[in-house]
Amino acid sequence: MPEPGRPATWGGRQTVAMASSVLLGPAEIRLLAEGLGVRPTKTLGQNFLHDPNTIRRIVRTAELEPGEHVLEVGPGLGSLTLGLLEAGHPVTAVEIDPVLAAALPATVAERLPEASLTVVEADALHLPPLVTTPTALVANLPYNVAVPVVLTLLEALPLLRSCLVMVQAEVAERLAAAPGSKVYGVPSVKAAWYADTTRAGAVPRAVFWPVPNVDSGLVRLVRRDPPLTSATRREVFTVIDAAFAQRRKTLRAALAGWAGSAPEAERRIVAAGVDPSARGETLDVGAFAAIAAAR
Repeated sequence: MPEPGRPATWGGRQTVAMASSVLLGPAEIRLLAEGLGVRPTKTLGQNFLHDPNTIRRIVRTAELEPGEHVLEVGPGLGSLTLGLLEAGHPVTAVEIDPVLAAALPATVAERLPEASLTVVEADALHLPPLVTTPTALVANLPYNVAVPVVLTLLEALPLLRSCLVMVQAEVAERLAAAPGSKVYGVPSVKAAWYADTTRAGAVPRAVFWPVPNVDSGLVRLVRRDPPLTSATRREVFTVIDAAFAQRRKTLRAALAGWAGSAPEAERRIVAAGVDPSARGETLDVGAFAAIAAAR
């Protein structure tokens, strides 16, 4: 009998010899939810992943180091949690729903009793100090708070080297957008402060319960150093917010309030080596950092 997870050839077809009972399928997701009295809510952005093939694809796409400690936000009923644990990764799962947070350890213990799981009942936007520090984030994020959660965790956990998050497809496009793109905006630039961001695939609606009314996509962020600048992150982000507050305005006009006047804005923009008639959607994060530092 092949070892779990090793390719095997049965009947001329290559399969994976792995207990299908480890991961949660559609029927098991519904039974778990029913037993807990859980009804998915839009307020918490609850759409539970239930397709084992998709779960294992997400784990592979995350490109984790062997045994790497993973942070998962919004584990829900534990579908992706089990996939990460099955692959041999210790997981710290942050869940805001007290019922789901209390139930997750039992679900995991039943299917993977030797797995290393820590559950933290908390809001990821106000994360308490963690006993151990994960170095990767892999999560199916609630769509209504996806961007704030990613940016908050990248700032709060400097040891996070990479993130693979599932978000609404439009949000995925914005996060990974390059300067000049129609969807390039505040999320794009702020994510670029921390990391190189790329699209990592689409996820069909049918693999969720309940089925969402929007498409989903995977985004991969690999941390890198922020631009060299004498300005603080907060100062740079203030310039970014001002530049995109009115997209059709030139930088000279859009940054007038930030600088105190349009002439002063122009002076500082020129000092940064940027064209004051340009618009914010054409600038990369380095240019915003230069403007924030200009005196």
